[in-house]
Amino acid sequence: MEQTALGRTADHDVDLQFLTRWSPRAFTGEAIPQDVLMSMFEAARWAPSAFNGQPWRFVYARRESPDDWAPLFGALIEYNQAWVAGASVLAFIASDRFRRRPEREPQANRNHSFDAGAAWGYLALQAHALGWAAHGMAGFHSDEAYKATGLPESEFQIDAAIAIGRPTDKSVLPEAFQAREVPSLREPVSRFVFEGRFRP
Repeated sequence: MEQTALGRTADHDVDLQFLTRWSPRAFTGEAIPQDVLMSMFEAARWAPSAFNGQPWRFVYARRESPDDWAPLFGALIEYNQAWVAGASVLAFIASDRFRRRPEREPQANRNHSFDAGAAWGYLALQAHALGWAAHGMAGFHSDEAYKATGLPESEFQIDAAIAIGRPTDKSVLPEAFQAREVPSLREPVSRFVFEGRFRP
């Protein structure tokens, strides 16, 4: 059954949340109530992970707390700073490079980023369900992000930055961003799903 929302069409039956969630850049800048923000991290908590290792870590700052905000914001590339300035919360998500178990030496965990990605996805869907939005970014300076977050690079990989806020009209954005402020489309399932064996 074909479903359509926000100019997007699903070729197969899915819950509408997957069509209506997207990653805006235009935010009101209003403060997020603590219980609402923690609800987003609570959703991330319940993401699946290998051996239930839960390797994700979030370091966040509120825009109204400049001492916390400035270092994280400063780690972003200039392009992202131009619109993240209007977000309410800026977070970095990192993943533990090691699987840690009681009374055992840490072992390399090749799935750490995969698992952190699941946690990010749960957070993004919960933000959307609550009337807020989360926008993930790869555009940041890695060395500055490690300094700002205090995460030791030898143990953690910083996977992404995340801007969180209440979405609003694109007119609040610099003009260069306004044309892109629409939900993006996706490749069809047939482009990335293969039965039996990959076919280029």
